[in-house]
This record gives sequence, C-alpha cells and structure tokens, in this order.
Amino acid sequence: MLTLQYMPYAEIASLGSEERVGKILDIVKQNRIVLMEGRLTKGEETELIKQTMESIDEHFKGVEIGTLDPSAKESAAFLEKIKKSMVNMLMGDRLGVTIIGPASIVKEIKQDPEKIQVFTEIEKKKKR
Repeated sequence: MLTLQYMPYAEIASLGSEERVGKILDIVKQNRIVLMEGRLTKGEETELIKQTMESIDEHFKGVEIGTLDPSAKESAAFLEKIKKSMVNMLMGDRLGVTIIGPASIVKEIKQDPEKIQVFTEIEKKKKR
C-alpha cells in the first residue's frame, strides 16, 4: 500500500530547522511519502541528507526528494517577474511543493518548473 501524507506549512512553520527535518524523517521512516507545502532551505536539505545517512540500516534505505518551485519558471514579462519576487519575499519558503519519500518506495523523482513525476515501486511481501 502506498501512503501519502500531506504536511501543510502551518504544521512546521514554528519548528526550528532540526525539528522540521526530524519530523519529516520520522514520517518517511514509516514508509510514507510526504507531500509538503513549501520548500526546505538548502541547510535543511543538507541536514535531512545527513540525518538520513546516519539512519540507514536494513529497513531504511534512504530518501528521495524533489521540489516543484513555480518561481523558478522563466517569465518573459517584467511585471510578472516583479510580482513573483514580491510574493516570494512575503511568502518565504511556502511557495512550492516538496515531495520526500523513502528510497525503498520512491525510485525516482523527475522535476521541471511545471510538473513533478514520482516513480514508485512497492515491494511485494515474500510468500512463505
């Protein structure tokens, strides 16, 4: 069974970086894919990878992460660029969507400014 867990930004907004990363990692270790409103900072992504590496064992194989950032999309109009900059300043890391899942389920995440594709593989339980 594949389980997605939506995490609104409000749920993690008041947490510090380490607590935010810990909360996400706890969910992923339960074989759930986190669909998070917003983005992690570069420092938080680094901390997530560090904590993941420290947690790898026979049951937990790591994480896959992908971010859909609408502000990264090229815009030709000058006013549109200014508008996006203002929204990004006001909204901070809430603009975008991040998907984080266990490497045992999420095999690959392909992303571009307009879409994100998550390729999964669910292990079949061995018959005895």
